[in-house]
Amino acid sequence: MQAPPFRRIGASGIDLSGNTSGNDARAPGHDHADDCCAPSKAQLKTLNRRTRLVELDSHLHCSVIGTCLTTHELRKLVPKFTTLDRQHASDLEIHHAAVELAIEGGAGGKALQKALDERYAGAVRRFDQAKDEDTLQALWNDALKSGDIPPAYWAVMTHPHATLGVRQSAFGELHMLSHLVGAANRADIRRLVVLEEENAALRAKVERQQGRLHEMSAQRDESVAHLSEQVARLTLQASRQSTASDADLHAEIATLRDALAARDERLALHTSRREAAEQRMAAEQTINHTLRGQLDDAFGVARAMQTELNAMERVLHDSADAGSADGQPSQPTPGALDGKRIVYVGGRPKSNALLKQMVERAGGELTVHDGGIEDRKGLLAAALPRADMVVFPVDCIDHDSMNTLKRVCERHQVAYFPVRTASIASFVELMMRVGTQRGNAAAVSRFCLRHG
Repeated sequence: MQAPPFRRIGASGIDLSGNTSGNDARAPGHDHADDCCAPSKAQLKTLNRRTRLVELDSHLHCSVIGTCLTTHELRKLVPKFTTLDRQHASDLEIHHAAVELAIEGGAGGKALQKALDERYAGAVRRFDQAKDEDTLQALWNDALKSGDIPPAYWAVMTHPHATLGVRQSAFGELHMLSHLVGAANRADIRRLVVLEEENAALRAKVERQQGRLHEMSAQRDESVAHLSEQVARLTLQASRQSTASDADLHAEIATLRDALAARDERLALHTSRREAAEQRMAAEQTINHTLRGQLDDAFGVARAMQTELNAMERVLHDSADAGSADGQPSQPTPGALDGKRIVYVGGRPKSNALLKQMVERAGGELTVHDGGIEDRKGLLAAALPRADMVVFPVDCIDHDSMNTLKRVCERHQVAYFPVRTASIASFVELMMRVGTQRGNAAAVSRFCLRHG
């Protein structure tokens, strides 16, 4: 197991969070194998008090400040306790100064503590309901699934029952989530920004064209009114002046009518251009909506992949711990299955062989059926009634076999679980999710304050 991002326990037994672990204080009736796993008297005194910001490990201050406080809030708060200029200091300088204030404590650290407590008071009250490590971890997992991470991160890091393992888990999930989201969506965000800029440019162009059309329409109406006046005046003059040449009068009227027709043609041309611009803008809006939907789908896939990654990491950590204890390398297992009979339909041959070994190593039995490609479909219907659960990947099974599976499972009251892909990570995540309480307890990482 890699070293956690926390400061190691010193010889005095006191860490930066204010907790102690005595080397010779063994209470009467002590059942632990080592004193490092038992709470000391100082720990018992501070069990019901939330950890202050300055008491957290210095490696956590950067993630707490960067996640739980915005740059705007820090820019108003940090210059009060440093020499930085609020207007000209960069965001990185503000962030570094805030982390230094949190590490040093003092008035600046107290101001940061107060700002965090006031902003996330609701989350702190909600997490105060947790009276043990398991309940606290469950609340953090719920907040991680819902995406409400900053309040939950502050509440879990300062909770009285937050152990080193809980803080390590929260820090690691937050760190990996930032990498995964940034790598998966950076290109889509750039394309979305470009499309929004083009959409804004088209909107501005259409608005300018509409303004010009309105001006031309007003000029046309004014010209029509002016020409109508001229026509009426000339007609009156022609009726009064019998000596005037009728041919010249008709020529002038024809000239005025031609000018009016030319203006009508220009107005029609600009109207058609405006309609074409509006059609292009509608098409761009449709593309923008489609890309937003694709971006939402990408976020959903990213969340599913994060869940599968967490499950694989937990299984690999447990396997590594078991291998270290036995002195032999250990293969990952998805948890204790206690003789469960599992039918796996579909998948890939190499992955299926490894899944079968993992299930058998965990105490279960895995029957693999390819869904009807080489195996007969009658064998599938015969194997389902004696199974405890049926698992099938939706990307490696045909619709006919899927419908047959559902009908037979409902008839024999056998639970069936579709998984996202035929990967090992999807299967492990399902086993961790629907496994027994003993399998879930074995999947939790154990971390000793002295031995690591």
